[in-house]
Amino acid sequence: MSELTYPEEGGTRRTPLPPGYRHLHEELPIGRGRAALAAAGEAITTFRMHRAAGTGVRADAPRAAPGVRVEVAPGIGPLRLRAPCTVVWTTDEEDRVGFGYGTREGHPVCGEEAFLAELRADGSVWFTVTAFSRPAGTLTRLAGPLLPVFQRRYVRHLGRTLRRLTPPR
Repeated sequence: MSELTYPEEGGTRRTPLPPGYRHLHEELPIGRGRAALAAAGEAITTFRMHRAAGTGVRADAPRAAPGVRVEVAPGIGPLRLRAPCTVVWTTDEEDRVGFGYGTREGHPVCGEEAFLAELRADGSVWFTVTAFSRPAGTLTRLAGPLLPVFQRRYVRHLGRTLRRLTPPR
């Protein structure tokens, strides 16, 4: 039996995203060339990007792999949010590296989020985040329209962090 708090496991790998959730899709340029893709992919799949962004991370393994349990904790000091997840899929293709994780009990939202580094035909490397989520508790329900604003700001912060971790060409 799955420990995930939603039934659409792997939903961030497909389009359209599952109905009944808020959808997020952000694409941010982070570099150029294969070296940038390799560095970004490494930072994403080892959770280095999250840690460098100031997010607390505890994981069962040093690298994302299906079944790895991860707890991310964005925020500062006592204002950190505990967000338990499980990696549900990974990809390590020639032009695409990353993973998706899904929420477990105790996460403030219910859904899935994917982090990818992608090398495009023009040689540019982009950081793509795709997610579907809905509030899982009273606090996030009360946050209402502020939750998507926070999510987008956090994703853009991760993108700026990943750009710093990616070597210039």
